[in-house]
Amino acid sequence: MLYALIKIVLKLFGPNSAHDCAIALLRAIKYIPFVGSLIGNRSLGRHHSLQREVMGITFSNPVGLASGFDRNAETFSSLSNVGFGFVEVGPVTPLPQMGGRSRSSLTLDFENLTISNSAGYISKGLNNVVANLRRKRPNQIVGCNIGKNSITPESQAWQDYLRVFRNLYQYADFFTVNVWDVVDNEHSVLRTKEQILAILQPMFEFRLGQNQYRPILMKISPDLSDEEVDRMTGIMLDTPLDGIVATGPSYHFAGNKTGRKKVCGRPLLERTIQIVSRINERSHSSYPIIGCGGMISSEDVRRMLDAGASLVELHTGFVMRGPSLVTESLKALVKI
Repeated sequence: MLYALIKIVLKLFGPNSAHDCAIALLRAIKYIPFVGSLIGNRSLGRHHSLQREVMGITFSNPVGLASGFDRNAETFSSLSNVGFGFVEVGPVTPLPQMGGRSRSSLTLDFENLTISNSAGYISKGLNNVVANLRRKRPNQIVGCNIGKNSITPESQAWQDYLRVFRNLYQYADFFTVNVWDVVDNEHSVLRTKEQILAILQPMFEFRLGQNQYRPILMKISPDLSDEEVDRMTGIMLDTPLDGIVATGPSYHFAGNKTGRKKVCGRPLLERTIQIVSRINERSHSSYPIIGCGGMISSEDVRRMLDAGASLVELHTGFVMRGPSLVTESLKALVKI
């Protein structure tokens, strides 16, 4: 019922308004008795056979929600009613930035099952996310995706990442670092090993002085060549990095030749599975991998896990199909 209302808003006013509507409804659900049960199956998400420990964290099930939906940590509590085992919020930037929120900046293609976005990071900023995550309950697993502000020079990017990491350290359960970024909403930067280490090393050093250990993962692009994937895997093997999230949106894959929009959805599935399998093989199945990209059915989720993913994150599939995809995936995993 609620998802049907969101689809009506989508057709009338566009994806940005539909996303705002979905966030508003999810925020309201926790204040309305019994409505939460209408959007998903929380008990199924906590089925004993689905529980697994990854990165020292106990997840009620391996199906999570990727960053980009709950950008400002406003609805992670209500999303647990859908059945998600965890939610990754963000990307979180130090300062607020609204990107380009025109009607054409976000496009949903239901025929090809893709989402195209030229808006860049949309974030209310670090302080807003801190205030929201202070209300997180101990049994809610929340990851935080970190990005940098578009106005921050590349030479100072590490400062943005470290600022978000330090201020959210006590609230998030794990962190995902985007090692690609958007420049002028036109193309992405795929950083060198030296640039990536310049971002990660200050975070490793800060973590050493803390009483609690927070896993740090690196999110990579599906646009990487096999050799570049191997290089990213090597960074994981040679540093205190805890794992890899594969993959983010594409700027050049899936027919997106201009690089002016980032595209996610079904066309990325096969390449993402290849990358997950390659990382898993090179790391001898000893590092956590979160598979993210193109999963629209429970069969897609199973294939991603079979390729070597420890956990999976839905995004386009959840936007296109709603909570039914989560329920379908969890039922299939329980049967297995």
